[in-house]
Amino acid sequence: MEDDLSGIGMGLGQRAPYAVPPTGSRGRLFAEPESRTRTPYQRDRDRIVHSAAFRRLKHKTQVFIADDGDHFRTRLTHTIEVSQIARAFARAFRLDEDLTEGVALVHDFGHTPFGHAGERALNRKLEPLGGFDHNAQSLRVVTALERRYAEFDGLNLSWETLEGLVKHNGPLAGPHAVEASVPRPILDFDALFPLDLARHASLEAQAAAISDDIAYNTHDIDDGLRAGLIEVEDLRDLALAGDILAEVDRAYPTLDRSRRVHEIMRRHITRMVEDVIATTMAGLRALDPADADAVRDAGRTLVRFSPAMRAAQEETRRFLFARVYRHESVMRVMRSAEAIVSDLYDRYMSAPEEMRGDWSRDTAGLPPEKLARRVADYLAGMTDTYAVGEHRRLFDATPDLR
Repeated sequence: MEDDLSGIGMGLGQRAPYAVPPTGSRGRLFAEPESRTRTPYQRDRDRIVHSAAFRRLKHKTQVFIADDGDHFRTRLTHTIEVSQIARAFARAFRLDEDLTEGVALVHDFGHTPFGHAGERALNRKLEPLGGFDHNAQSLRVVTALERRYAEFDGLNLSWETLEGLVKHNGPLAGPHAVEASVPRPILDFDALFPLDLARHASLEAQAAAISDDIAYNTHDIDDGLRAGLIEVEDLRDLALAGDILAEVDRAYPTLDRSRRVHEIMRRHITRMVEDVIATTMAGLRALDPADADAVRDAGRTLVRFSPAMRAAQEETRRFLFARVYRHESVMRVMRSAEAIVSDLYDRYMSAPEEMRGDWSRDTAGLPPEKLARRVADYLAGMTDTYAVGEHRRLFDATPDLR
């Protein structure tokens, strides 16, 4: 491993030829003058951080809702953790750090209140219209639903940031597609501003995507331990976490539980990050891509785990599903959360005037499919606390999310 990582971090001031250059962007849907002090990707990152959607992540569920305690991850803290890991990859591979960070910061904008529970509820309601997809909803947020600027709706992000947002998990069309069908909101926007859906995204976007995997694999274990759903000794059955646990116990046999858990988690991230760096650098040396377009045309994801680490990562994910995500105490709360979102959807569809602010404006003559999308946009933008408050306002009894 040390040989594979030699030279990483050297020459940070010089981007690699396969990085997305800070000049020469493909532009924005609405043309804007260039900034005299910031690159397009610095402007994108700043717009993302200053958006209302970014602030709302503070009160959106990652795995455990806010009532479970103050120390569990939220969508916001998860996003910041993903961004930190992604920046480390950008520095290691000499990529555009601002573009990498921007994609990491925006990747969860489309998540509903109550995490995947809310998404399941909306997906069922919108099934006749093609369903609900949080990645497609993220695109809607940054291209239409944020309404702050004088000259356009959305954040008017650069092509490269939008490409990363839409395709960070891989192409959506063509022989390498990761989606069986492309969600309608993505197709509609692609018709206006083509995002090359059949090609892979940049290394910057790929770095953000794998950082998401590393963050939730590690931190969901941490939150599961904090919630008492799993115990430290349960980790011994996992190839990666079990090996790290044994390593920590050998080095610190009398360590208290809190420090023991933290030491396992920090080493868990380090192992995964170092594996990705070594594996990806070897792949880049073999391919020797001349520019960012060569990365897009490589036909495969280049920022990746080694086969052994991929197997360990998938084992960890299965463990989390079995022991944390599908734990009865979690599922009970998520069923209640789904009911809240489902109830609100039905009420707003039958009485759209109950939606607050501009959301209820001009709804009287909307066709049912447009009203459904309006209601879904309204609901998807809610925080957990706002959704609970709306349910209490509109219904006599609200499920207890504990």
